[in-house]
Amino acid sequence: MNKSFLTNLIAAAVFAAGYYFEEPLALYGGLFALSGSLTNLLAVHMLFEKVPGLYGSGVIQARFEAFKLGIKSLMMDQFFTKENVDRFLNKEMTGGTAMNLEPVIEQIDFNPTFDGLVEVINNSPFGGMLAMMGGSEALTPLRQPFVEKMKTAVVEITQQENFRETLKGQIEQPEMMGDITANIESVIEQRLDELTPEMVKEIVQKMIREHLGWLVVWGGVFGGVIGVISALVAA
Repeated sequence: MNKSFLTNLIAAAVFAAGYYFEEPLALYGGLFALSGSLTNLLAVHMLFEKVPGLYGSGVIQARFEAFKLGIKSLMMDQFFTKENVDRFLNKEMTGGTAMNLEPVIEQIDFNPTFDGLVEVINNSPFGGMLAMMGGSEALTPLRQPFVEKMKTAVVEITQQENFRETLKGQIEQPEMMGDITANIESVIEQRLDELTPEMVKEIVQKMIREHLGWLVVWGGVFGGVIGVISALVAA
C-alpha cells in the first residue's frame, strides 16, 4: 500500500476515533497528523504538477531549461574534459575495441548535479514550502538514488547509436583534438533540445518521487506529536 495514503488513512482514523469517543489526545493528534501529512502530500504533488491558483507549483517543469543546462554542464565540465578524452582514446580505441564509456562515467562525481537541483528548488517559489518541511536537509536521503539514476541516464545517452557514430567519426579525423569537444557539445545540445518539460518531469519523478513519500510520513508523525502536545497544554 502507498505509504502516503496509509499515513493519511491512519491519521484520519485516529482523528475520527478521537472525535467519536471525545478523547482530546486522539482528536488533536489525529487532526494535526492529518494536517501535516496532507500538507506535505500537496507539496510533493506541487513539485511535479501545476496546480491552478497555487503560485510556485509545477517547479520541475517550470525550470526544465535550468535542468537541461545542468546536464550539459555536467557532461562537458566533468565527463568530456581533455583528461577524460585522452584516457578514453588510449584505453577504448587502442586495438579497435568497441567504445564503452561506462567505466569513465562511473568515475564522475554527480553530486554537484544534485546540489544544483536542490538550489533550483530552493530558489523557486517552492523553496518556502520546502523550508517548512525541513529545508534542503529533507532532500538529503534522495542524493544517492539521484546520483545512481543520473549515471544510468548518462550511460544511456552515450550508448545511443548516433552519439557513438558521431564520436567515432570525430576520433578518426586527424584534427580530432581540435574539434571533438565542440562536436560532442553539439550532439549533447541536440539531444537535450529534444527534451520537453513533461519528459524532464518524468525523469526527475522516476529518480526521487518514491523517496519523497517519506516527507508525507514524517509530516504526519511530527504533526501528530504537535497535536498531542497541544492537547496536553490545553488540558
